[in-house]
Amino acid sequence: MSRKTPLVLAAVGIVALGVGAAVAVPAADRWWDGRRQQSSAYATGAKAKQDRRSVPRWLPDEATSVQYAMKTTGGERLLVATTVGARPPAECKPIEGTAPEAEMGAPWFPDAVAGKATLKCGSYFAYQDGTTLTAWSTDREWRDAGSP
Repeated sequence: MSRKTPLVLAAVGIVALGVGAAVAVPAADRWWDGRRQQSSAYATGAKAKQDRRSVPRWLPDEATSVQYAMKTTGGERLLVATTVGARPPAECKPIEGTAPEAEMGAPWFPDAVAGKATLKCGSYFAYQDGTTLTAWSTDREWRDAGSP
């Protein structure tokens, strides 16, 4: 065995560990995020509220095509629903100030929503595009509101 063999073996081992970590860490992060985030779809707002206590009570019972996601470790929430008519729920008021970006994502939730926010619905920031209501809550807003 040459004097370089131990160094080569050590270098190969370090590279292998690095490659393994580069593959394992992102996979573990996706697995952990999947365990902390839950997503559901409901035919109506009434069914969503019946199934999950965390769905906002201001969501109209007659809303349809409800998509809802939440983190189990905090107050991050996402909501997209079709409302009857183009009017937002009565509990939603014009926003004061600027809205933060959503702190989580879902395949059905649009990107870069902060600049579109025109409403504040409880702890949620929201906007209405025709009959589609898009809303999100950050962990801070949720905690400040004392939401369930």
